[in-house]
Amino acid sequence: MTTYGSFPGTRPRRLRTSPVMRRMVAETRLHPADLILPAFVREGVSEPVPISSMPGVVQHTRDSLKKAAAEAVAAGISGIMLFGVPEESKKDGVGTAGTDPDGILQVALRDVRAEVGDDLLVMSDLCLDEFTDHGHCGVLDDQGRVDNDATLERYAEMAQVQADAGAHVVGPSGMMDGQIGVIRDALDQIGRDDVAILAYTAKYASAFYGPFREAVGSSLQGDRRTYQQDPANLRESMRELELDLEEGADMVMVKPAGPYLDVLAKVADAVDVPVVAYQISGEYAMIEAAAEKGWIDRDKAILESLTGIRRAGARNILTYWATEVALTLR
Repeated sequence: MTTYGSFPGTRPRRLRTSPVMRRMVAETRLHPADLILPAFVREGVSEPVPISSMPGVVQHTRDSLKKAAAEAVAAGISGIMLFGVPEESKKDGVGTAGTDPDGILQVALRDVRAEVGDDLLVMSDLCLDEFTDHGHCGVLDDQGRVDNDATLERYAEMAQVQADAGAHVVGPSGMMDGQIGVIRDALDQIGRDDVAILAYTAKYASAFYGPFREAVGSSLQGDRRTYQQDPANLRESMRELELDLEEGADMVMVKPAGPYLDVLAKVADAVDVPVVAYQISGEYAMIEAAAEKGWIDRDKAILESLTGIRRAGARNILTYWATEVALTLR
């Protein structure tokens, strides 16, 4: 046989010959503890409400949310991130329901903590968009623009209320300048230096959020491009990363995950804090829709997509398949 370089002596295929060989030499592994389940809880419903654009995902009742949290514990995942969906009549210009101790998100936080205690990290979305009648992540000024600093005041109050309701971790997702420092100060002022902050460091103005808007009953008018990041930019994410860490972020996130694996890898290489990625609603919906058409193998595509996110550098992944995948891995 003709020799070409080190071939035929070197044959990488020897390490791919069988499932057990491939498993032994795998460089990236998924584990249930890597996963976090995003979950929606809706006020005023007696049965879970299916989300049409996200087959298999629902807007929970308080009772069904507690059941989902218990199932997450049994599956071995690490956390559950809660999003509240208030009654339409309770939305207003400043998102009052988001800081009402009896608002749906705070009630749900208390429910889940009572159900699972410290066996599951109970995380809370810290943003106003679910609670405002205009659907933006902050307070608007008299010209209809999101007022960054007025919004920070609302976030500070929101952080304190969520901590009081039982959140182990708050996730400020609004992309306001200075939000991490303001929230850290607000938590420390009430003696809650134990509550961690998961910073949405690189949150892009993505077209893949569409199904999420249905999931939270969004009232958004216009878009969020003046505060979420431009999909064209990477260095901007690194600047946001530096600022979030200076302000006291305990963990950092890249969102979306799949279309931004280059950003995720760059962030992961740059920091020594846990890096999280959010596999968002559009990523979920595309795989489910293609699988429903018979165009792809659903289960293999789910695991491959999550492995790619993990390989790119995510320590943890928010995914709507968290409990299902954890049970498969176990």
